[in-house]
Order: sequence, then C-alpha cells, then structure tokens
Amino acid sequence: MKKLLLSTLVAAAFALPVFAALDTGAAAPMFSAQASLAGKAFTYSLKDSLAKGPTVVYFYPSAYTGGCNAQAHAFAENMDKFTAAGASVVGVSLDSIERLNDFSKDPEYCAGKLAVASDADGAIAKSYQLKVGEGRAGAKDTRGVEIGHGFASRTTFIIGKDGKVVTTIGGDSNVAPVDNVMQSLAAIQGMKK
Repeated sequence: MKKLLLSTLVAAAFALPVFAALDTGAAAPMFSAQASLAGKAFTYSLKDSLAKGPTVVYFYPSAYTGGCNAQAHAFAENMDKFTAAGASVVGVSLDSIERLNDFSKDPEYCAGKLAVASDADGAIAKSYQLKVGEGRAGAKDTRGVEIGHGFASRTTFIIGKDGKVVTTIGGDSNVAPVDNVMQSLAAIQGMKK
C-alpha cells in the first residue's frame, strides 16, 4: 500500500505544470512580433493594439491542427462582435511567418479576419509564463505538412487598456477551443468600454 501511495505521489508531482499562466491583475508583457493578416506580413505591437482598446491575446499550439483550426475559425466568425465591443484579437504560436501567411488567409480558418503572430522561439509564450513543449519529430498538420516547431499551451489572455490581465482562459483548465473563444467574447462584452 505504501509503495502504491508513493508511486501515486511521484506521478502526481511530475504531472504538475512547470509554468502557471500570468494571474489576473498582472502586467501583460508588451511584445512586438512579425504577424500576418489576410496573408500579408506586418509588425504587430501589443502596445499599439492596447492604445485602441482591450486586446485578446490567444496562444495556440500550431496552425493547421484540429483544435487550432476550430479556434481560429470561431474567432474569425465572431470578429465583428469583438470589434463591436471595442476589442482586437491576435493569435500567437511558434509557427513560422510563412505558415501563418497561409493560415491567416485560409477561408476555412482565419479567413483574412484574424491576425496571427509568430513566436518562433517561444519567448513571448514564456514571458506569459506558459509551458512551451518541444516539437515531435515527424508530426504533420491537417494538410499533411510537417510541423517542425514546438508548441505553447492553449491559453487566452484578456488584456485591458491599462495593460493588465483581466482574465485568463484555458491553460491547465483545458477549455475546448471553441469554448475558449466564446468565453473570451463574453469577457470582452462584460468589460466597460
């Protein structure tokens, strides 16, 4: 019995997250990154985005993977509602800008409505205290193309104009991709303009 209890405790210790996402009220790390909107690369700045209103910064594992496809599609379908609430949205992944140029214009996913930023080395995700895992050799996306990069955990931060985290969605609570979008929209719509 003691051996079983010990092995259970050891297994639980290794299952604990290495990183915990930024807490509500924490200052969101400002970042600039190469991003894409409708297939065109540009330099994204969180500071510039916040000057216009609250911002949804959502981290996702990889473009052209099942959950990420569904999440991007749901954000694209609801962009007019985010905009009406005075907010902007940017997705962040470890994808290269070339992959993101394709993803951002793909009518099935971002549909030219959603900006996605490249965090190729995972530095932005780590600054938000997210776990960044190594890529898996031979892993392929839904198009059959090798992914070839690491993955940040799916976590969304709602950031107020003051640069502070209003709420965090996902992370270790493992919220389904489309639910993540709907919770993000509800949080934005619940904020005072």
